[in-house]
Amino acid sequence: MREIVFDTETTGLSPLTGDRMVEIGCVELFNRVETGRTFHAYFNPGRSMPSGAEAVHGLSETFLSDKPPFHETAEALIDFLGDCPLVAHNASFDFGFLNHELGLCGRPLVCLTRMVDTLTLARTRHPGAKHSLDALCTRFGVDRSLRVKHGALIDAQLLAQCYVELTGGRQIGLGLADILAEPFEAGEANSASIEIVAAALEVRPPRPHAATEDELLAHARFLATIADPIWHRLDGRG
Repeated sequence: MREIVFDTETTGLSPLTGDRMVEIGCVELFNRVETGRTFHAYFNPGRSMPSGAEAVHGLSETFLSDKPPFHETAEALIDFLGDCPLVAHNASFDFGFLNHELGLCGRPLVCLTRMVDTLTLARTRHPGAKHSLDALCTRFGVDRSLRVKHGALIDAQLLAQCYVELTGGRQIGLGLADILAEPFEAGEANSASIEIVAAALEVRPPRPHAATEDELLAHARFLATIADPIWHRLDGRG
């Protein structure tokens, strides 16, 4: 099954108050395994960048000034997203901005039935724990040393690893090799013969393990020093 894990960076918290998406990063999974295909783009929001938002993701107005507006990249993004489930952390936020941008350029909105929210998954699996992306990385041992600031692509890559752990662990994708393997040519054998060879075990004679006479005497002397031993009570001598 194909899935896309994605993250966005924005100028603020709500598109309803004029905030815009300025970055999107997407990671493709097949059967919960990263395929290596990604989509990453920056967008000129056509508005100022609040200092609070810039402090989070580090994207300045100067940096974004020569980037294309969203509508120029929309077609390539839509093609990459396809019609598969879309995974995000606090997904309603990212879906809200994605659909706002799609709506502004007259594109069909992404159906919310495609939404997979890792925040909801984390709350269900670990109630009462912290559920930020940093907290999930710590819980699942995901290396986030390259994450200096929030960035859509690196956050999507980290989230993809956490999502795999939230949904059963890396073993869930072991079937990927069969799916991605090169197809057999016509006439080529379509099965492999596997020879199972029993391991040869070397049987060694048992090693002597009885106590020596000196060890037995030492043990007897030690037992004699114990006052009112429990074994005397058990055998009726106590």
